[in-house]
Amino acid sequence: MTESPSPLDPDTDSALVGTNAWAATYPRIRSVAMLLWQRITPVATKVPEITVLFWVIKVLTTAMGEATSDFLVFQIDPVIAVILGAVGLAIAMALQLLARRYIPAIYWLAVAMVAVFGTMGADVVHIGLGVPYVVSTVFFSLCLAVIFCIWYLTERTLSIHSIYTPRRELFYWATVMATFALGTAAGDMTASTMGLGYFTSGVMFGILFVLPALGYRLIRLNPILAFWIAYVLTRPFGASFADWAGKAQNLSGLGLGTGGVSVVLTIVIVILVGYLTVTRKDVERAGSAASEISAR
Repeated sequence: MTESPSPLDPDTDSALVGTNAWAATYPRIRSVAMLLWQRITPVATKVPEITVLFWVIKVLTTAMGEATSDFLVFQIDPVIAVILGAVGLAIAMALQLLARRYIPAIYWLAVAMVAVFGTMGADVVHIGLGVPYVVSTVFFSLCLAVIFCIWYLTERTLSIHSIYTPRRELFYWATVMATFALGTAAGDMTASTMGLGYFTSGVMFGILFVLPALGYRLIRLNPILAFWIAYVLTRPFGASFADWAGKAQNLSGLGLGTGGVSVVLTIVIVILVGYLTVTRKDVERAGSAASEISAR
């Protein structure tokens, strides 16, 4: 005859204590998880309305990122510079992901840090690993294409006006990072590998940057496609002119210095973002969001 466990059996007591502890702890864990999810779930779209000032600041941040990255890498130990860039990016992205609506200062800080770290990442691939610019340009193009495919297959839209869930925001920032790396590699490829120089590259990418807008206005090019083409081109456009201004004259630059160029661009960006913070001119209206989403 099998003896039933005594109510005072130590093993039985341990099991009961464990069960009771889990029963008491689970609701707390669930409550914390729900609060965290609510905290990162946007109550409004997390990106600005696309205006002329948006493109101006975007080009300026790409130029600033290029100049700042070059200054840090050549003035301090490159490893320390990359670590500082990664820490700055992590802090900026944490602030952006925890914000529940578009906040100009936080959003553009994140874009600026992506610009700085994206430049460092592309340079590490070329300088550190010895990968030619042509190869890295193709590689980052494929990365961007994969991100777009996964984003579209998952969400059925690539519209930035639909960034109102944490998952879509993660797709958005992954795309932004890929565009910065691609633009950096493409700009360096045309300036160095193809021998066009920084100024000529900047002019070329500036012309290419305008074409999607003309396509949208004149032949009704899909607005989402037009946006992302222009977005990718802002990187080599701004970075080429930053290199032209900051690099030494023997490198086809003006020799103004990357540090000085970085400081001037940062000041201009801060002024423009401050203007947007006060005026709220880039807070997205429901109508513009609906019109672009309907075009997907």
